[in-house]
Amino acid sequence: MFRIRYSRWNRSSAESLGAESVFEQLNDYMNETGDLQQAMRRLMQRGLKQGEKKTAGLEDLMSQLSRELRRLYDRYRIQSAMEQVEQELRSIVEQERRTLQELRDAKPGIESKEEFLDRLPDKTSEAIEKLASYSFEDSKAQTDFQSLLSRLEQVRRLENAIRREGSLFRGQTPLDMEQAQELLDRIEELRRLEGQLSSMNLEDVDSQLLERLLGEDARQDFDGVARMESLLEDGGYVIDRGDRFELTPRGVRRVGQLALRDIYRQLKRDVIGRHPIRSHGSQELVTEESRPYVQGDHLHLNMIQTLKSALFHNGGLPLRLRPQDFMVYESEHTTRAATVLLLDMSWSMSWEGRFAAAKKVALAMESLVRSLYPRDYFGIVGFFTRAVELKPKDLPEATWNMGDPFTNLQDGLHLAADLLERRPSQNQQMIVITDGQPTAYCRQGRLYCEWPLSFGGISQRAADETLREAERVTRRGITINTFMLDDSPVLKGFVDEMTRINKGRAFYTRPDRLGEYLLVDYISRRRKKV
Repeated sequence: MFRIRYSRWNRSSAESLGAESVFEQLNDYMNETGDLQQAMRRLMQRGLKQGEKKTAGLEDLMSQLSRELRRLYDRYRIQSAMEQVEQELRSIVEQERRTLQELRDAKPGIESKEEFLDRLPDKTSEAIEKLASYSFEDSKAQTDFQSLLSRLEQVRRLENAIRREGSLFRGQTPLDMEQAQELLDRIEELRRLEGQLSSMNLEDVDSQLLERLLGEDARQDFDGVARMESLLEDGGYVIDRGDRFELTPRGVRRVGQLALRDIYRQLKRDVIGRHPIRSHGSQELVTEESRPYVQGDHLHLNMIQTLKSALFHNGGLPLRLRPQDFMVYESEHTTRAATVLLLDMSWSMSWEGRFAAAKKVALAMESLVRSLYPRDYFGIVGFFTRAVELKPKDLPEATWNMGDPFTNLQDGLHLAADLLERRPSQNQQMIVITDGQPTAYCRQGRLYCEWPLSFGGISQRAADETLREAERVTRRGITINTFMLDDSPVLKGFVDEMTRINKGRAFYTRPDRLGEYLLVDYISRRRKKV
């Protein structure tokens, strides 16, 4: 059975994690939500994982508050305090009635006073308030009533508490008025602290109140949550703009690196190999591998392996190097390329984790190209009812567009072609990630949207205009490779026709395997072993 151990936060725990580890966990929540603000909320709510341990977050503190409230409700019977007040009021009225009975024949106006007492409201606080204008005949009743009158606000408060949450008090421990007021004070403080924590504005949280109500451990847990923000800011990953958080350029780069790492980990688990490719270009070293030198090779010597070879062949000192001892690094031919990834952002991409998977691949590819192929161009176009260019800084928080739910691949191809035209290269390609056939297109500057003729059917005019755009792209020598996240016959039929026109390739894959297919295909076609 899977278990999570909770541990108390302390400064050494925070610093042992480091900003990078905190950001990795923030990135996990960004992958879930697609929104930095929601991701920050979840990070603060759920705390941090440290191996099998977990440091408490705001949700854990809220749970402690709930448990303390439940403990109070289950232990005490607050109604007993009101019953004491009611009994006290009845005793005062009965004392006054006895005195009035004795004075009935000796003093005029006694009957009107008895009628006054008969008409007292049933609600205790209202009865006390009305009796404040009454002139008592019994001195003891008068004295006792003044004492009760001084507690009128407490009585009102108690009545309101019983009206609002009296059913929550299920305990058997009785309380007097003073104890009931102390209990209500504590409940109000717990509620106030609950509101402060739920607001997620850490500056508004009274840490001293938290420690007084829940103890020192809880305050240290809260300090740990607050420390997460400063770690991320000090680490250069996020900026606090007051009303929102923003990723820094470093944060954006790290999101891409983490996406790339996750995909490569999946590749390693699935043992996927590289595919052959027929293209030539400039050389890049592959420092993990080396081989014997062959005349005509670039002399990129692996000195360690060369010395080992000389020792193996000759032995002893002085060491003599011969040409056959030379070991050179393996190299790869790479070619400068220009690529635009077209990311479907229509409403249907929200299903089955499709958009999250596609965005993760886009982040990973941007990081891959920037780090391994810095001379290449890599652009991103998002298409929904219209198409837009997505900058790297926009990508981490990009999401599917419910307000513009149509699929305008034609506009996406057109915009991608414009971007590639400004980056001349002998190797230009578009990578399309989509889950549905086109349902929108542009003609002479006007936008047209059309639903399919039937469920699972096709939007014929949108498909025709998109295929015409594919023909224009093909005439410019641009390859279109399509990755389908749905296997509907209509989508496959449309993509097959686009592939026939362009001579590109088409793949069908599940969202959880998209990264493996796309990155392996990109890299394998990007390089060729010498």
